[in-house]
Amino acid sequence: MNYFTRGLLAVSALTLVTSSALAADLVEYAPSVPTVEAAPEALSPWQIRIRAMGVITENNGHVKGIRGSDLSATDTVMPELDISYYFTDNIAAELVLGTTYANIHGKGSISSLDKIGKTWLLPPTLTLQYHFTNFGAFKPYVGAGVNYTVFYNQDADSVSHLKVKDTFGAALQVGFDYMLDRHWGVNFDVKKLFLEPQFNATLENGDRVRGKAELNPWLVSAGVTYRF
Repeated sequence: MNYFTRGLLAVSALTLVTSSALAADLVEYAPSVPTVEAAPEALSPWQIRIRAMGVITENNGHVKGIRGSDLSATDTVMPELDISYYFTDNIAAELVLGTTYANIHGKGSISSLDKIGKTWLLPPTLTLQYHFTNFGAFKPYVGAGVNYTVFYNQDADSVSHLKVKDTFGAALQVGFDYMLDRHWGVNFDVKKLFLEPQFNATLENGDRVRGKAELNPWLVSAGVTYRF
């Protein structure tokens, strides 16, 4: 093998070694390309809650023309469904649906009437809410709105006739959701309804009376939240 061939082989070997070392360096020191994570899918504006609600009434009222008359209504617990729609992350509307009953008793100067009767009530309540979003999983809110209560299946007891009239009332609200993940959470909610329906009744002796039941209940509820 002549000197020229030996030299050519030596140069070729040196080139291969240098290229391999340079490639290794490039692999070792090549900057890493950041992984782009997919953005989370946007939540639906719809949300539902299923709750147990305690109805705690103010237990006041009167029969017109009867001095010292007073009324009371029994407190109850009812299942309740609410449907919310989020216009923005902070502003939402909530519709509360549920039904319960109340026994009405005479107090004061009409306590001898004892149980006057029983009525079922359907009190759908619509509120506009502001949700605070800077507390992580804890999401408090406040709201205000209107209630319309329908009284149905009314039964007289110590009177021969009882009619409680459907009525509007204002509503105030405060509560919070604690979200366990993006969709599921637990909820606690308190509402104050300003509800004072008119009523009329016929006593056993045929006298007709009328008055006002000052219910003004607190609605205290707890349950489960699901955001679509």
